[in-house]
Amino acid sequence: MFSVIIVFLVLKPSFIFCHLSDPRCFWRIKDMENDLGDKDADCFFSIYSKPGYVKNDYFGGNLDKQVTPKTIQLISSVYFAIEEINRSIYILPNISLLVKIECNLMMDHVKRGLSLKRKEIIPNYYCKNQRRYLIVLTGPVWKLSTKIGRFLYISGTPELYCGHFHLLLSDNEQFPHLSQISPKDTSLPLAMVSLVVYFQWNWVGVIVTDDDHSIQFLSDLRGEMQRNVVCLAFVTIITKDRILYFKMIQKYYQQIIMSSAQVVIIYGDKESYIQYTFILWKSKDIQRLWVSVSQFDLITIKGDFMLNSLPGTLIFSHQHSELSGFKQFIQTVHPKNYSNDISFAKLWWTYFKCSLPPSTCTKLRICPTKTVFKWLLRSPIGMSMSDTCYNLYNAVYAVAHSLHEILLQRVETQSLNPGKELELDSWKMFSFLKNIQFVNPAGDLVNMNQNIILNTEYDIFYIMDFLKQYGLKIKIGSFSGHFTNGQQLCMSDEMIKWATNIDQNLPSLCSAPCRPGLRKSPQEGKAICCFDCKPCPENEISNMTNMDQCVKCPEDEYMNTGQTNCLKKVVSFLDYEEPLGMALAGLTVFFSSLTAIVLCVFLKHRDTPIVKANNETLSYVLLISLIFCFISSLLYIGHPSMASCILQQTIFSVVFTVAVSTVLAKTITVVLAFKNIVPGRKMRWLLVSGAPKFIIPICTMIQMILCGIWLGISPPFVDADVNMVYGHIIIVCNKGSVIAFYSVLGYMGSLALASFIVAFLARNLPDTFNEAKLLTFSMLVFCSVWITFLPAYHSTKGKATVAVEIFCILASSAGILLCIFLPKCYIILLRPKINYFHKFRKIYVKSKNIT
Repeated sequence: MFSVIIVFLVLKPSFIFCHLSDPRCFWRIKDMENDLGDKDADCFFSIYSKPGYVKNDYFGGNLDKQVTPKTIQLISSVYFAIEEINRSIYILPNISLLVKIECNLMMDHVKRGLSLKRKEIIPNYYCKNQRRYLIVLTGPVWKLSTKIGRFLYISGTPELYCGHFHLLLSDNEQFPHLSQISPKDTSLPLAMVSLVVYFQWNWVGVIVTDDDHSIQFLSDLRGEMQRNVVCLAFVTIITKDRILYFKMIQKYYQQIIMSSAQVVIIYGDKESYIQYTFILWKSKDIQRLWVSVSQFDLITIKGDFMLNSLPGTLIFSHQHSELSGFKQFIQTVHPKNYSNDISFAKLWWTYFKCSLPPSTCTKLRICPTKTVFKWLLRSPIGMSMSDTCYNLYNAVYAVAHSLHEILLQRVETQSLNPGKELELDSWKMFSFLKNIQFVNPAGDLVNMNQNIILNTEYDIFYIMDFLKQYGLKIKIGSFSGHFTNGQQLCMSDEMIKWATNIDQNLPSLCSAPCRPGLRKSPQEGKAICCFDCKPCPENEISNMTNMDQCVKCPEDEYMNTGQTNCLKKVVSFLDYEEPLGMALAGLTVFFSSLTAIVLCVFLKHRDTPIVKANNETLSYVLLISLIFCFISSLLYIGHPSMASCILQQTIFSVVFTVAVSTVLAKTITVVLAFKNIVPGRKMRWLLVSGAPKFIIPICTMIQMILCGIWLGISPPFVDADVNMVYGHIIIVCNKGSVIAFYSVLGYMGSLALASFIVAFLARNLPDTFNEAKLLTFSMLVFCSVWITFLPAYHSTKGKATVAVEIFCILASSAGILLCIFLPKCYIILLRPKINYFHKFRKIYVKSKNIT
């Protein structure tokens, strides 16, 4: 067994390498004169043996009835195999096999009825010539075996069926005397579905006949379709009941005409009513791409192909090698015995070893007829066997190998008696035959054991009408179940593009494919292949056609406009290099410099009344704190870090608290100094002792305690906000505890509000060097800025939020600076004459007398 497999692998390298370096082409000639068309004829090939070399009487008495080209080919394949065996010195030496052939027995059965009196039909013992048949080869019509099987069993003659495998004939209880040589089509459903997937079809119709064999095929086909997401558009089961068939004709027609499927798979018994269905559909010009098996590749009684279609037909045929010498045998064996209607040129098809098409013809359909004929005819002509012919050829060899095994067992115990027929046990030979394996002369492994599931190989042909009398059959691919999934189908893209348009112009889809950017949405109550195309959700993409689910982009990526790709998000923060950052940094430097200049002016003129009259020390503290307020805004510009995030909030809170508490201290000082009542001892002591100055450290300490609690509970940290702005990753400082942030901000606001209220109450005090009104305006600006900050802060995103914070810091600080110190600087620098103490006394006395 192992050696046979090794030899087989050596002789069949196609199991290891998948290629179509030698595509095959066939002419199919339509015979308009033959009323039978290309109909298969049932035949009995009764095999017997004789000692020595005996020449067969080729075609003697075999063409007394009308036969078709297929029948001639069946007979020729049997004669060819017997002739090779009888001339071989390696198998059955000095023994000849002979055959008696009877055809069209089913026609006789219909006309006269099958009777035991017609003993020439029953292969058994004939007294007139002492002949006993070893075995009967039958085919291709399987029904003959079911009707005559019981007579063969009674006669003690085993049968080897050579037609296409049929499930019914594999029942050993009904047909114990029968074996089949054709391999099971276990891989055919997978092969057909693989082809459908290759052409990206998903909406396919199926037509089968109503028998167990076809229903089993349909069941296997459904399973493969489900695994490969291919859907059945419709299933038509052609009944075998004559009366019911004519009632269902219209329903069959409506099923296919109403379906949008452009590809239809056909399987079943071609001798059933299915052939009349296709003849009817051809008259109604139903155009579909038919996908079927080789037994449906035949010419009907109307002289046309059974599966005639403008888009063409795809045929799966069992793969087998070419038999060298078959063409010469056909041409030389008794040509005079051919009938007038049958000649070698009109045989079923003619075989060519096709080379590549001419470079001037990019498409077969646009090639001139002469060019195509020239291309096809430039190679040597040969014959190709049909599947049944090849099975018959192998069956004869199986019989010969079985007899050879029997003779090898008998050679040691019994010598052959020359001149007498061999006395061989047919059933013993039959038991050998059912389990034998051998390699035929073509190099193919033949395994007669049907219990071993073989992954059958198939050739895939594309059939089209070329001219009125001719069809062209072109090999476009092959399928081998021996390879792993994904490598089983091997297609010739070059031949497909040259000979067909099915890869471009024949969509067989329930729904149009969903382009990238869309996803499939199943239609309720319909097959999975029927769907709607809907856009992907936000920030999800589909980068392939017909995606079931969209893929969510990672956090650091975002979808493009078409939702087909994820793009890297731009890392964004308020940088010094961008215009907004540069502008805010420039304003910060300007105002901090301006504050420093004001401080220098106050220090230079510290002995003047306007500086001394409004608490000189508090003015210096306020100016220094304002410098730090302006500078603190620089912490908000640039790439945030953990340190900068903490410093942003703590420095901002502390320096602004110092500034606001200083303003509050100045306001209280003004009230105590200019109150138009005689102060009591206690109030006078407060003013003299400088108690208002203690407001600054007390208020600042409270703010520092709040900041300490904030940093201890949930301090600010660097955060990347990927959802704030589309297409950007915003690097910001997260406030941490929002409650702590608003507590600090609220505390600072309460100080500002208190300053505003006190200053507002003191606005009508004598205004000579009195800054009550200035403090009122400064706090009004300060409070207005931070009140507008809250809605602006929550309505902006990304860098704009940071810019709003910086703007509020600069605006509020600038409000205090300009409202309080600009008028004073104006007097110091531009009106120095009134900045003297005696002027101050005159003005004060004048205002007192008036009062």
